[in-house]
Amino acid sequence: MKKPILLLLPLLLTTLACTGKSAEEKKEYFKLWNDCTSIRELKEFVEKAVDPNSSNYIPVEDRIATFDMDGTFVGELYPTYFEYNMLEYRALDDPNYEAPEDVRAAGQAIRDHVRNGAALPDDFEMVHANMAAKAYAGMSVAEFDAYVKAYAQKPANGFSGMTYGESFYKPMLEVFDYLADNDFTYYVVSGSDRFICRALVDSIGIPSNRVIGMDVELTTTNQEDARGIDYTMSIGEDVIRTENLLIKNLKNNKVKQISQEIGKIPVLSFGNSSGDCAMHNYCLSNNKYQTKAFMVLADNYDHDHAKQAETESRKAKWEAAKYTIMSMNDDFKTIYGENVIKTKFDFQ
Repeated sequence: MKKPILLLLPLLLTTLACTGKSAEEKKEYFKLWNDCTSIRELKEFVEKAVDPNSSNYIPVEDRIATFDMDGTFVGELYPTYFEYNMLEYRALDDPNYEAPEDVRAAGQAIRDHVRNGAALPDDFEMVHANMAAKAYAGMSVAEFDAYVKAYAQKPANGFSGMTYGESFYKPMLEVFDYLADNDFTYYVVSGSDRFICRALVDSIGIPSNRVIGMDVELTTTNQEDARGIDYTMSIGEDVIRTENLLIKNLKNNKVKQISQEIGKIPVLSFGNSSGDCAMHNYCLSNNKYQTKAFMVLADNYDHDHAKQAETESRKAKWEAAKYTIMSMNDDFKTIYGENVIKTKFDFQ
């Protein structure tokens, strides 16, 4: 005679408790990484941070990680930054926009740089920031989000099998997953426009309130020249972008924005360029907890577009600064996925 299922249930639960592991314990992380120093160091850091018995324990509320975007977990050379490519399109090719002369000049400078190797004008980061602010002025926040997402559906120049909006470094997405499961809160801190970043990372579930970037002044539909303190918007007005640049979020400006918007010093920092060093050093100056800073190194020349001389120079600098290097060539098993192939740039 078969025993009733209810009588067998306690025995089954006891067996599972003794021999099995929880779903969380069984979860495998870093499937797209080789056995490497960078991940071993990250795991060691996190394991200590979440262990209440460790001298390096970090309370949940202080488990803050900051990530640069372009070149850290999103591609940045197709053949230049996403936001540069988009401004070139806006200024020179968008049939619905008549660009002012200075905006056209900025777009042409980008085109000449990527197609002919012409040097960008001095201080072009700020030139771009101001011209981008001007090029999208008058768009509502919702319209701009839709514009970015529509452009992101275009094939990523220099690759087959991938759009701009899909150009995430898949191993780095596993870092997000691992940190989230260990109760870390991570923020995107980018030099790119905040609303461009929000549009791009929406597909991977990063909340918009955890994105910091370049900012322009905002207004509402009928505010016109009135100061915000003197004007009350009506129901149904939109929030509108203006051409007034507030901040280009690079270098020390990243530190300023982290301090203002997060209100805590990070314990982990991830970047890929000199624009991230201030953010890294701010993290490493946190004398309350253990800290660590990582630099993603674009040294896989077969599967991504990278500038070898610049990469080798960066590697020496990051090693001297005691940042932990995450090598795309040595540490990553893939970058964008096996079906994505590096190709020559297309300038049609």
